[in-house]
Amino acid sequence: MARRLPLSPLKRRTHSPESLLDIAARRVAEKWPFQRVEERFERIPEPVQRRIVYWSFPRSEREICMYSSFNTGAEESAATAAEGSDETRLPFRRGIALLESGCVDNVLQVGFHLSGTVTEPATPSEPEVVCSVAISFDRCKITSVTCGCGNKDIFYCAHVVALSLYRVRRPEQVKLHLPISETLFQMNRDQLQKFVQYLITVHHTEVLPTAQKLADEILSQNSEINQVHGAPDPTAGASVDDENCWHLDEEQVQEQVKLFLSQGGYHGSGKQLNLLFSKVREMLKMRDSNGARMLTLITEQFMADPRLALWRQQGTTMTDKYRQLWDELGALWMCIVLNPHCKAEQKAAWLRQLKKWNGVDVCPWEDGNHGNELPNLTNALPQGAHGNQGTRPHRTVFTRAIEACDLHWQDSHLQHIISDDLYTNYCYHDNTENSLFDSRGWPLWHEHVPTACARVDALRSHGYPREALRLAIAIVNTLRRQQQKQLELFRNHKKDLLHKGMTSITNLEGWVGHPLDPIGTLFILSCPHKAPDQDGIEQNADMFYRVSMASEEGESYLALAVETALMGLGQQRIMPDGLYAQEKVCRNEEHLIAKLQEVELDDSLIKIFRKQAVFLLEGGPYSGLGEIIYRESVPMHTFAKYLFTSLLPHDAELAYKIALRAMRLPVLESTAPSGDMSRPHHIVSVVPNRYPRWFTLSHIESQQCELASTMLTAAKGDARKLETVLESIQKNIHSSSHIFKLAQDAFKIATLMDSLPDITLLKVSLELGLQVMRMTLSTLNWRRREMVRWLVTCATEVGVYALDSIMQSWFTLFTPTEATSIVATTVMSNSTIVRLHLDCHQQENLANSARTLALQCAMKDPQNCALSALTLCEKDHIAFETAYQIVLDAATTGMSYTQLFTIARYMEHRGYPMRAYKLATLAMAHLNLSYNQDTHPAINDVLWACALSHSLGKNELAAIIPLVVKSVKCATVLSDILRRCTLTTPGMVALHSRRNSGKLMSLDKAPLRQLLDATIGAYINTTHSRLTHISPRHYSEFIEFLSKARETFLMAHDGHIQFTQFIDNLKQIYKGKKKLMMLVRERFG
Repeated sequence: MARRLPLSPLKRRTHSPESLLDIAARRVAEKWPFQRVEERFERIPEPVQRRIVYWSFPRSEREICMYSSFNTGAEESAATAAEGSDETRLPFRRGIALLESGCVDNVLQVGFHLSGTVTEPATPSEPEVVCSVAISFDRCKITSVTCGCGNKDIFYCAHVVALSLYRVRRPEQVKLHLPISETLFQMNRDQLQKFVQYLITVHHTEVLPTAQKLADEILSQNSEINQVHGAPDPTAGASVDDENCWHLDEEQVQEQVKLFLSQGGYHGSGKQLNLLFSKVREMLKMRDSNGARMLTLITEQFMADPRLALWRQQGTTMTDKYRQLWDELGALWMCIVLNPHCKAEQKAAWLRQLKKWNGVDVCPWEDGNHGNELPNLTNALPQGAHGNQGTRPHRTVFTRAIEACDLHWQDSHLQHIISDDLYTNYCYHDNTENSLFDSRGWPLWHEHVPTACARVDALRSHGYPREALRLAIAIVNTLRRQQQKQLELFRNHKKDLLHKGMTSITNLEGWVGHPLDPIGTLFILSCPHKAPDQDGIEQNADMFYRVSMASEEGESYLALAVETALMGLGQQRIMPDGLYAQEKVCRNEEHLIAKLQEVELDDSLIKIFRKQAVFLLEGGPYSGLGEIIYRESVPMHTFAKYLFTSLLPHDAELAYKIALRAMRLPVLESTAPSGDMSRPHHIVSVVPNRYPRWFTLSHIESQQCELASTMLTAAKGDARKLETVLESIQKNIHSSSHIFKLAQDAFKIATLMDSLPDITLLKVSLELGLQVMRMTLSTLNWRRREMVRWLVTCATEVGVYALDSIMQSWFTLFTPTEATSIVATTVMSNSTIVRLHLDCHQQENLANSARTLALQCAMKDPQNCALSALTLCEKDHIAFETAYQIVLDAATTGMSYTQLFTIARYMEHRGYPMRAYKLATLAMAHLNLSYNQDTHPAINDVLWACALSHSLGKNELAAIIPLVVKSVKCATVLSDILRRCTLTTPGMVALHSRRNSGKLMSLDKAPLRQLLDATIGAYINTTHSRLTHISPRHYSEFIEFLSKARETFLMAHDGHIQFTQFIDNLKQIYKGKKKLMMLVRERFG
């Protein structure tokens, strides 16, 4: 609820009529500088002077509030609440508190000067402080302030507020004197001398030097002070040449803006700058000249921001929030130069300043993308399809304001529109394109739409809300009439255009996302919920129709606002260049839709929705939902989703038509319609080979997905509509991740817990899932495993026939690995069987399909699928044998030793030791362990293979040892194998049983003799290899290695002799390594 500011006593005192003196004095005090009054009349009676001085102080608290807080009235509360700050800390509120608690004292008004003291009460942390406050004023405006508190801020401090409000609310309690010069005029010489001497005595420390200096100058005949007639009087009011404006601390404005910019958007600086912009708008609305002055100071600091040059030099773009601040800066300058009552010399000065800024090299460009080919303000479209693109200079954030300086308000038709609610012409029958009135006699205003809306914004910003509303209504009526004409024009040529399969773009410059935000301007002004009541527009329900409305039965402002928004959102427009411009299109569209969603739709608004929906579908190149659209038109997904949800309860068929038409995304189509360059029937086209990058494409695709999901949800239970939506998704959505999301959404909706599954929607979900599988089969996708698992779950919900179907056509959907390890495995799990309630026959059929799939996968990719195939085929002997044969066939060519060892261990585990042995020997043929690979992961497999061979018998062991000797060159591994083979009798014991009394194998005979010799040879070769690059820190480790070697040497019949010879050789060959050889001699002699 808006908090009303208290009325001054002057406005409450209505018991008797004012005197003619007061009425005249009040008018003079408002408009005339006091010097002009003095020059006009030779002698002004003292009572008249007193009343002029009395009435010259500001009488409204609103301006004082504006200069002591970021916002006034209700806006103040909302803004401070949004900022999360304590409202009572604002200078204006604190000033009221000081006044009401009796802290203002010694108030004195001498002419046009007000002084007093304000006491800040003591706090637990601060002592009481008394501040001396002085205020000068002129023509109901405070022109300067000083306060002993030393406040450094843009706004007045609480003490200035307290003293000012004391004078506004309690004027009769303020002792009022005429200007000090009038008092001095009444004194004789003795009185003047006494006055001066007393003044010097009271303030001798402060004024004595100045007093002496002035006395010296006055006594000097030729001094400058004696050349001037009279003397200055700070209490005598303004001179004729003084500018009449409220006090604004320019230095503080500059310092604050500079500080906020230096913080780079941190610490809430962006919000602070936006609040300053709001303050400028507030000043403009109050028709305060400081609005332009303050904006000039802000702009100068923005232009001096050192980051501009840095960004331009580095070729980087500014941040979004900073970019939006520049947009607001440009829009505010548009408002200022379009002030309908500004003087020509003032506009000329602004134009010079704007051109100066515009010419600076670092001045930001309008589209944020270092290049823009948009038309200027006075032309909706360039001349010809190509325009003048080669020579048009870059447009900066100030270009539109510069162009707006050429606009004027003198057009008589325009003046009639904004000044008269009853401006109509019912006899007007001119039906040409630029008619001044429509067929009902209501006025139209033909101008480039963003420019016309900029006029509306300027009127509203400068405090002319009714005039702004009248112009806005004329613009909306013009848009309606143009829309109808466009529809008729397209219908006349529809057959020809559709036959060619070509379309045109009618707007290079879309209204939504436009720098001037024309639709937002019209919507906010026309919508009763959005137009602030201080604009002077009544907000009661009876005002929803008025004479200025464009239909006989009466139409609400709200209906007008809604229709305007729908027209703007549905306009076919080209996607602009650059990331910022494209993000702005999305942001503005979502912002406008959010405002529409706040409106409660009644029957009259639904009627408008229907009307606009029909135009969207039939509007051809003028509509973003026409039958054929230009390849690079801004997509309509977000808007269509809003229309769909709004229309669905009232007209489902129309809602689906809109949503299905909007699903397309021609920029991703390989055969999208081309642009029509022939410009038929005044429809302007753009260059067809212009393909900018769509930086917001991922966002656009997600919105397309949201639209489809909304339709799927709504279509639950309607098989025909579900089928139509499915076809649209399959045709128009090109992102696998989005299709997968839709499949998941459909699955969730179909299987809600509070109802039976919707089988049609489940089938849609499955169909989308299958499409995702086909799309991602040959591409890398990190979610692929999740997608496959989900598809099997979905197919399970649909039924056994769906599972069988995906297994039959697995090669078009899955990789062999996915088909065996995920699909077939899940299908044959107990949980799937229980979920499907299968009987034995159905179980067997499903298992046969899974085994067939497994064998096909094993044939296609034996390396990754053979083990899974064997596992899946365990219960079917023929299938298992087939899988085993596939492994054998692939073992010699494509399979690695790791894969073969894994399958061999599986075979042993399943009770096929001979098959395991066979696969182990095949694996050994692929293995190669060098002398230094004593931690190789395959060592355990080698040890296991040898143990398996040993357990099977002497022949198997004899067959595998030559393979081991050939593949393994690592001495420690060979010695480990040798030791294990000598512990038990081959073939007499299983791997993990106890030793028995069978005859052990001899190390002097094959096959162990061959293994022993290979082991000794490996130790000798490894020793020489290690000695080549050995360092002292590895000496002790090397001695231990030789000790292990000796154990192996001693296993041979003549091992002792061999080892002694080996050590002697080492001593001879490596005698240079004295320390090492000494350690060898100490250990081995």
